[in-house]
Amino acid sequence: MSDSQETIARTIADNDVVLFMKGTADQPQCGFSNQVVRILDHLGVDYSDVNVLADPDIRDGVKVFSSWPTIPQLYVKGEFVGGCDIVREMFQTGELKTLLADKGLLETA
Repeated sequence: MSDSQETIARTIADNDVVLFMKGTADQPQCGFSNQVVRILDHLGVDYSDVNVLADPDIRDGVKVFSSWPTIPQLYVKGEFVGGCDIVREMFQTGELKTLLADKGLLETA
């Protein structure tokens, strides 16, 4: 396993929710990353953001790691959830909120 693959695996293992994205949660650098940030912020879940633009090895490596060709990529409790379209669809159907709640990551009112 390459250094970048080890870094990606460790990041996913060490954080309940990880978003590999272009830019940061405070300053997304693409519309797709921005959409996922807005969804996660709306749900109120804590997550770690990884700016793939800061490290080309991570940017390319995460695509290999997940066998998913695009950024952003969302991981929850070590599992790959998907990219922007999947996250948006899951949010719209309520499936994302249910997933996060089932994993104990959302405060239930």
